[in-house]
Amino acid sequence: MEKQHPIGDLMNTTMQKLREIADVDTIVGKPIQAGNVTIIPISRLTVGFASGGSDFICKGQQPEADNSFGGGSGAGMNLSPVAFLIVKGDTVKLMPVAPPAATTVDRVVEMVPEVIDKITGFIEKQEKSDKDNAGQYASYYQGQPDGQAGDKTEG
Repeated sequence: MEKQHPIGDLMNTTMQKLREIADVDTIVGKPIQAGNVTIIPISRLTVGFASGGSDFICKGQQPEADNSFGGGSGAGMNLSPVAFLIVKGDTVKLMPVAPPAATTVDRVVEMVPEVIDKITGFIEKQEKSDKDNAGQYASYYQGQPDGQAGDKTEG
């Protein structure tokens, strides 16, 4: 049977504690209900982890005896609010907490959801307008001989 080194236990303990802290509720917060609006906080979690150790031979130690072990581990976490998801009816908006985007690429990425919403709204408005116009033209042309609408003049 192979003997397990103490550094493994040290790392496992530290990682288990990190898992307990960094669960999904830490990143995507619990929804907050405010009337007919639901607000969901979104955060960024940054984790740093280090572990190390060394075996020491003691004075007068027997050759078959285990070496003394000294070690330690540490971790640091930073939880920063990034944005809030605002849900109102069928509409979902992302409201960033951070300052405006610094680069053009960042600005484009932030604008994508808004642009999609505007394009979708425009297309829906056009489709409704086309249907309304088709109905008007159909009623206008009904009853005209040969599908002609009134007198035509060349000019």
